[in-house]
Amino acid sequence: MNDESKKVNENSKNEQLEQFRSTDNQDKELTTNQGLKMSEDELSLTAGERGPTLMEDFHFREKMTHFDHERIPERVVHARGFAAHGEFEVYESMRPFTKAKFLQDPKVKTPVFVRFSTVVGSRGSKDTPRDARGFATKFYTEEGNYDLVANNIPVFFIQDSIKFPDVVHAIKPEPHNEMPQASAAHDTFWDWVSQNQETAHMVMWLMSDRAIPRSFRMMEGFGVNTFRFINEEGTAYFVKFHWKPVLGTHSLVWDEAEKIGGKDPDFNRRDLWDAINMGNYPEYELGVQMIEEKDEFAFDFDILDATKIWPEEDVPVCIIGKMTLNRNVDNVFAETEQVAFHPGNVVPGIDFSNDPLLQGRLFSYLDTQLLRLGGPNFHELPINRPVCPFNNNQRDGFSRHIINKGQVAHHNNDLANNSPYTVSEAEGGYAHHQEKVEGSKIRSRSESFKDHFSQSSLFWNSMSPAEKQHIIDAFSFELGKVKSKDVRQKVVDMFANVNMEMTTAFAVNIGANPPQQGGEEVTKSSPALSQQNTPKKAMSRKAAVLVTEGFDGAKVKAMVEALQAAGVQAAILSDKLGVITGADSSKVEAKHTFLTDGSVAFDAVYVDGGKHASQAFEKEATKFMHEAFMHYKPIAVTNDGGKWLENEKLDNAQGVIIGKDKNNDFTTSFVEAIAVHRHWDRKTV
Repeated sequence: MNDESKKVNENSKNEQLEQFRSTDNQDKELTTNQGLKMSEDELSLTAGERGPTLMEDFHFREKMTHFDHERIPERVVHARGFAAHGEFEVYESMRPFTKAKFLQDPKVKTPVFVRFSTVVGSRGSKDTPRDARGFATKFYTEEGNYDLVANNIPVFFIQDSIKFPDVVHAIKPEPHNEMPQASAAHDTFWDWVSQNQETAHMVMWLMSDRAIPRSFRMMEGFGVNTFRFINEEGTAYFVKFHWKPVLGTHSLVWDEAEKIGGKDPDFNRRDLWDAINMGNYPEYELGVQMIEEKDEFAFDFDILDATKIWPEEDVPVCIIGKMTLNRNVDNVFAETEQVAFHPGNVVPGIDFSNDPLLQGRLFSYLDTQLLRLGGPNFHELPINRPVCPFNNNQRDGFSRHIINKGQVAHHNNDLANNSPYTVSEAEGGYAHHQEKVEGSKIRSRSESFKDHFSQSSLFWNSMSPAEKQHIIDAFSFELGKVKSKDVRQKVVDMFANVNMEMTTAFAVNIGANPPQQGGEEVTKSSPALSQQNTPKKAMSRKAAVLVTEGFDGAKVKAMVEALQAAGVQAAILSDKLGVITGADSSKVEAKHTFLTDGSVAFDAVYVDGGKHASQAFEKEATKFMHEAFMHYKPIAVTNDGGKWLENEKLDNAQGVIIGKDKNNDFTTSFVEAIAVHRHWDRKTV
């Protein structure tokens, strides 16, 4: 590919989308969808001033009909999503392992579109439930669209996709009363879990902090299924895909997630939107785990089992490129809602394995889009169109945009010189990897799929003490909502096979009998699974700066400058919006108040107060600090803030920074505390 073609490939998706964007309506004449200028848009055509509306009012009918049909069926799962545009660059050529062109040249920037989502809740639910998250990426490559349809959890509930309707029906609101929304904390889900022990590993992840991510920007993505890389020589490698957030992988505290859901149900989508608008572009490195075909059976787990991970200590993750999200969508419906992902959208060099969950997904995703997007032509929607030419003899159907010319719409023709024609694999045509397959027609699964607990135990063993306690608390909350004592007991008996200490702890909390016997003890761990070992950066985090009239101008100025220098967003918060004047006549503008934003909206808090602080301000600031303290967040104080902190006996704790006149490291210590994210060794009060 020459430099000119690289430039065309890099810009083609933006240019293509541009032609479909409507221009600003400012100073434009109002017309119908047929281009007819209208003289009135607020009154229907009637027979007299008090008469009936006339059927001949075509403008009313067009406007109302369009409104009546504005909604399309929401996704059965992943209904609540948010998305952004970006670009992907490979670090170095992956030619030894795959012939996929977008993984060859570090100079080529491949356009991408990424949709993040919750799984269980409806489109109108909140961003912060305990749930898995979708992480779907569409690469607009010169060879066609490639979709990496991932989750933020590397395993799934089931091994065979035939069970997918069952797990979704079980975890969705119960059909007799349509409750609860966006939650697994109810009888039907846990009844299903207790009857399907292959769920154990996924449930462990679901009960962990991974199920309540701090933001989409701090969330890992996993391809879950086993795919294949194919190189030019035809050599195949089994592969799993990983997205590693540059900011590290971080989570909310459960109490914090619940409160955020009430205060700001759009918390995660707002975070992504604001970050991109501010230039804090989310970055993720693409990693791959690869296993040679000859080593398919070399491990103590089946590499085709979607309820299993490939431990990174056994199969290292090789970082091969980086994705940057740098542009928000222009229209959520046209882009985020209408984008159609499908794991069957691949390019030469990427192929499938016999993973039974993947095999079912290859049917289900395409089938779903036919209903949601009104027929087989959803690929013509701007957000789904490839950047490369596409030609075939498929015709007609709902919402056809392309106007095909000519009389020929069949393959193997003489009238059009057999166009469009196929090309060989050597010329870039896709050819499936040749694999010998034989066997009797059966409904059975390999014995190697029957170990449901060893990796569940590995996950537990890999957690830090704080993460383990959060898992126990999550089980206690979820099962505490289950009304059936029989279901609760069956879940206890099931998870005794994972870890006796954990299961005994939550059994006591939910009024069940502690387990009497556990499974085979597993001592293996994988440090890569613990968020305690993730990168920790202060960049792009949000710190609340609490001040009121008479604040210490010099100290506040020094803190704000230090935070901004570290890439931390400093938000001035007070008891009212507007300009606040310091004791030295310096001024800051408060854009947040105690009413509009609680401590849960921020990663850290700095409190200076002010000489003219009212009792109401003192009360609210103290409550703000106390809640941040309970959520293990870093707290910095000067002046009145220090006094209020001491009154609450919150001083002398990990992550609490007290500013003294001679403490030159005050701001530096606070920034370092913010980078840590949570101070789990703190004793809460």
